[in-house]
Amino acid sequence: MTTALQPPLPSHPVLRLRLAPRSDLPRSIDGAWWPRSYDLLVELPRLLAGLPREWGHITSVTVNGAVWSAAPGRILVSNQVVRLRRAQAANAPHTVVLLAPGRGRWDLVVVPPDTAEDAAEPLMAAAAGALGEG
Repeated sequence: MTTALQPPLPSHPVLRLRLAPRSDLPRSIDGAWWPRSYDLLVELPRLLAGLPREWGHITSVTVNGAVWSAAPGRILVSNQVVRLRRAQAANAPHTVVLLAPGRGRWDLVVVPPDTAEDAAEPLMAAAAGALGEG
């Protein structure tokens, strides 16, 4: 009798993030993030851990307050304080803004967590490509 071994499940789900290629031109959108839930305390540390190192330490994150779960004004991520801001931006309900002092600002489209994969993939590709130009 043989037993097939199952590969262990990853302890952390794969980050669903797609970033626009580096460019010297300013962009209105820098990529797309597809979180698994609207729980900032769970999702934000995963996002910040997966960002490019050259972005530096993100100290401030702004999200749509009407969409994301309640969270404190600051959280500790990798032993660093990150300030959470909640905006009621009707013009950008599905974005997250990341700030790193002296490094820059990055705006990511947030694909709603309950979006089906076949619908999410084109949204992420568009945010990281043609829609990110400009």
